[in-house]
Amino acid sequence: MNKKCSKYEGLFTFSDEETLKKHIETCEDCRKEQEVMDKVSELLKEVKPYYINKRKNTAKLKIACAMLTILLSTATMGVVNFNTDISDVIKYGNTLSAEDLGLPVDSYGLLMVE
Repeated sequence: MNKKCSKYEGLFTFSDEETLKKHIETCEDCRKEQEVMDKVSELLKEVKPYYINKRKNTAKLKIACAMLTILLSTATMGVVNFNTDISDVIKYGNTLSAEDLGLPVDSYGLLMVE
């Protein structure tokens, strides 16, 4: 019973390419493992353009959403700042009361019921 060579991972990760090629020439187990790695590499090269295009489309969509958000928030703030009816009634720290809404109130500011 032969022991399977377990040097491929260490050589692939930590050594230079020359050392790995020399070992692959002499070791059958590592040669088979290199063939599998080459097949995986070919598959990755084949599908790479699909994922790059998908990533570019996602980035374009994110940019469009950010621009739309900026545009809408700018328009909303412009309406609030230039419309004096809204900016006089709504201010930071103030709340609308029944009297502000034009409803009849008593001296305590409560709704008047007849």
